[in-house]
Amino acid sequence: MNKQSKAFGPGLIILAGIFWGSMGLFVRTLRRYGFSSIQITSVRLTFAAVFFVLLVLWKDPKGFLIRLKDIPLFLGLGIVSVLFFTVCYFTAIDMMPLSTAAILLYTSPIWVMLLSILVFREKLSGRKLLALILAFGGCVFVSGISGGGLSAEGLLVGLGAGLGYGLYSILGTIALRRHSPFTVTAYTFLIAAVGSWFISHPMDILSKLSAAPSPVGLFFFFILTALVTAVVPFLSYTLGLQTVEASKAAILATIEPLVATVLGILAFNEALTLSAFLGILLILSAVVILNLPGRKGDQT
Repeated sequence: MNKQSKAFGPGLIILAGIFWGSMGLFVRTLRRYGFSSIQITSVRLTFAAVFFVLLVLWKDPKGFLIRLKDIPLFLGLGIVSVLFFTVCYFTAIDMMPLSTAAILLYTSPIWVMLLSILVFREKLSGRKLLALILAFGGCVFVSGISGGGLSAEGLLVGLGAGLGYGLYSILGTIALRRHSPFTVTAYTFLIAAVGSWFISHPMDILSKLSAAPSPVGLFFFFILTALVTAVVPFLSYTLGLQTVEASKAAILATIEPLVATVLGILAFNEALTLSAFLGILLILSAVVILNLPGRKGDQT
């Protein structure tokens, strides 16, 4: 990778976080049609899988050729990472306050940093540790500090969401050593989509689609949801992982709750609390610290 490509890496990760941050707009709209969280997830994964498969067919059909020993890796990406973290997260939302579930989800940079040290032998620099603390603290403030309604079972489910979310950075980095970003995303979403069909009641999704006032309009909204909340951000994040360390990428992606908060204020007239404002400042500080030019030989 040349220096210009490396310079784009952090920007791609941040772009992914921005698009992920818009997910609430689409989820709230689809809930009005009676879709459950798991059904929305299945729709999102399925349409995204179609896009990624078509993209590989257009770019390079040979990209579908993988070795048999790579199948467990893609199963890990599709089932253990993407589908597992989504199911855990939405389960956590049903078990505890939304703010608590969001805070537990954003333990993912901690998991990624620990796993990166073990798997990739990444060095834990002072800058990276400071950015991690600022980013997690920012997520806590943005999500809202809440300790109520948290059981031991809920804690495990919430931490599972954070671990599953973080595993995409680890497994994705490994997969990118052998395959293109297009192959990685296509197989990941194909496997995740098929897995989601077993828990989302697909016939009920079709029934709600046909009963909608404008089925065609809703169908195109499905496509838009997949594009904005899955295709663009996951492809952008995966491309970014080619040049950005997994631990650094996980911290940069914490810009997602910041974007979600801002969109909530602009689109739904939600109030900007002092806690959310402090959280935004902390997350932005973490992003700036990670992208400051380092001294020669400094590990960021």
